[in-house]
Amino acid sequence: MIDSLHLIFQRLINDVRTKHYRFLYDKFTIDNRLTGITGARGVGKTTLMLQYIKNNFPNNQNVFYFSADHIYFNSSSIYQFVENLFLTEGINIFFIDEIHKYSNWNQELKNLYDGFPQIKIIFSGSSSLDLVKGTYDLSRRAKLYHLPGLSFREYLNFENNTQLQPILFYDLVNDPISYNEMITTIPKIKGHFQQYLRQGFYPFYTEDPLSYYEKILQIIDKTIYEDIANFYNLKTVNLQHFKRLLNFLASIQPGSSSLHNIGKNLSIDDKTAANYLVNLQETGLVNLIYPLEGGNAALRRPEKIFLNNTNLQYALESRLGSPVEIGAIRELFFIQSTTNADIEVFHTKKGDYQINNHIFEIGGKNKTRAQIKDIDSAFLVKDDTFIAKRGEIPLVYFGFLY
Repeated sequence: MIDSLHLIFQRLINDVRTKHYRFLYDKFTIDNRLTGITGARGVGKTTLMLQYIKNNFPNNQNVFYFSADHIYFNSSSIYQFVENLFLTEGINIFFIDEIHKYSNWNQELKNLYDGFPQIKIIFSGSSSLDLVKGTYDLSRRAKLYHLPGLSFREYLNFENNTQLQPILFYDLVNDPISYNEMITTIPKIKGHFQQYLRQGFYPFYTEDPLSYYEKILQIIDKTIYEDIANFYNLKTVNLQHFKRLLNFLASIQPGSSSLHNIGKNLSIDDKTAANYLVNLQETGLVNLIYPLEGGNAALRRPEKIFLNNTNLQYALESRLGSPVEIGAIRELFFIQSTTNADIEVFHTKKGDYQINNHIFEIGGKNKTRAQIKDIDSAFLVKDDTFIAKRGEIPLVYFGFLY
């Protein structure tokens, strides 16, 4: 069986493509003895690990990759496997994929870290893999990276074989007009943007477009019935509520329903509904936006509840047969682009959203400043426009934040 794992490793390295790289690749290092990559299913964590191995370890010397969900680990521990390869073959760098699917991952990683100072371990796992909450304190030992889905900028680079660079949020709000020339040189940007909103967030969009939404729906099922079920120790009878919750969110306007209404529709209490939403956020299926104003942050309820990304919205609505509301897509794109760039966003009564001291009102190209006319540092964020003006930033510009 160990020989089989060697063959799988070699086959994956031979097959991995190195034409395109995610934004995280240039930031990623294995300088720490324990390094983790978290992210939702389907965003490219495995590819990033294999690309790193292929480019940095000629002939796979002293390095080994395996997935923790392989059948071999039903009867053998990861600790024993790593120890054996280290003592017999001298391998001291281990890339472990899907670590969250292995039941005792946190204790064994800690034991390997403490017992083998010459070994480096790089692991990938679900967004829900929270080292702080774990029984064993790995948070002070591990360097964690988070990988979201593709930004619009990355999508353009993949499509056009270009090297468009990210825009810092600070630079965007201070001088958005300076990016007009760069944006207008991008061929067919409007068509690319419309396509990205539908099919472009997950790197596997380059495969069969006809099965793209089917693959997203499979990600939803696997996240619920494998990741959530195992990580949160939930019974099958409870898991049906997660699918119903996602379907409900896909059928309403973001922010148009309270926790109480969600609970009522699902026949669960408010506290359970809140816990389920947090579970879905931690596994990369929803995004919760909290109010800026008032009260203890820990006690606030989310003001707006979104699906995680526009592709997820289109996939679910294709299954439900309901029309996509363009206003919801605009807001969702703004939210996914900013939060995935690790920017904290709040809902505010002044305009739609606030980031630091800046207010943003989202709308179509005919949107006016009526709702934000007396607010300093307020911007209209307009869809279907591609030229920034004083106090106005095209929505598409936020797709360049990472």
